[in-house]
Amino acid sequence: MAPKIFVLGATGYIGGDALYALVQAHPEYEIACLVRDSDKGAQVASQYGKARLVYGNLDDGEILGQEAKKADIVLSALVSWLPSKLAHRLIAPRLDCANADNENAVNALTTGLAARATEAPAFYIHTSGNAILFVSDIDRKTYGETSTKIYDDWEGLREVTSLPDHAPHRKNDKNVINADGPKVKTAIVCPPTIYGHGRGPGNQRSHQIPELARSMLESKKGFQVGGGENLGPNVYVQDLSDCYVKLVEAAVEGGGKATWGKEGYYFVENGEHIWGHISKATAKAAHKQRLLPSDEVFSISEKDADSLAWWGSALWGANSRYHAIRARKLLGWLPKKGAKDLEGDIAEVVSAEAKSLGLVPGHAAKVAS
Repeated sequence: MAPKIFVLGATGYIGGDALYALVQAHPEYEIACLVRDSDKGAQVASQYGKARLVYGNLDDGEILGQEAKKADIVLSALVSWLPSKLAHRLIAPRLDCANADNENAVNALTTGLAARATEAPAFYIHTSGNAILFVSDIDRKTYGETSTKIYDDWEGLREVTSLPDHAPHRKNDKNVINADGPKVKTAIVCPPTIYGHGRGPGNQRSHQIPELARSMLESKKGFQVGGGENLGPNVYVQDLSDCYVKLVEAAVEGGGKATWGKEGYYFVENGEHIWGHISKATAKAAHKQRLLPSDEVFSISEKDADSLAWWGSALWGANSRYHAIRARKLLGWLPKKGAKDLEGDIAEVVSAEAKSLGLVPGHAAKVAS
């Protein structure tokens, strides 16, 4: 029998691209997708006619539990950067996203999987985010400063899974790890800054760099947080999706070579960037497209960054350095694009954000006049 996969995030940026990659690699899989309404359902149905649509949201615990009970694998590929319930209420409607840090959803899904009437274990693959490593800069308010601290998911895994409880995503990460047992095997995928055009049926836009470009265009100037010396990893969206596919394939094999539970934490990256360099490249691209009056980059404070975008101080000013070892060693994950490709993507991002704002080349000259 074909494995049954229940996918959350099918119309989102991460989940949509992961679903595309999964269907391309394994059209034989039986896939059910959680969708919020008929419009979302139509988006999925237009691209994946064989997918079964499940109408509901992350607060519908009964529906989630019932669907998990029917599945062999739950792939929760939702966005996981919103730092609070308030942020989710304010931002999610504009970005059209659900929040992976929904504790009730995780509990309902893992409980449903554990209730399956089979001896073989079910699998739950959860999406966290590199904001979990922002905690040191958030606590010390050292935004825009460099850091020499580099985490990894191999020899340094215990340090990652022992971060303080107030770190972003940490509480739900613990819930996922603690849900692991004989009946349910769990894994966490932790993406960084993601770039590239998504291939899913809904949102095809990333967040951190597009929001940076959008904020520059709206404020009519280039900027960086503090000294702009903080660093972070990055990954091409299709490479991230390949990691999800490989983890699902391991689950289909009964666990495969993957590790699960306390050892099932997978960083994903293929290089890192300095955020000040990203700011300069973004301002340069916007100026070249005649959307900013100059390519000068100004230093802004934590408060100013947060006024431009929710949590902008951390999104663009905090460090989150890590090496992704586990997926490479165990899953044979081989990303194809790196940091240079990210910088090459910026001009297209600026153009797309300008279009969404209704701006046209020459806007900068009109603003300056």
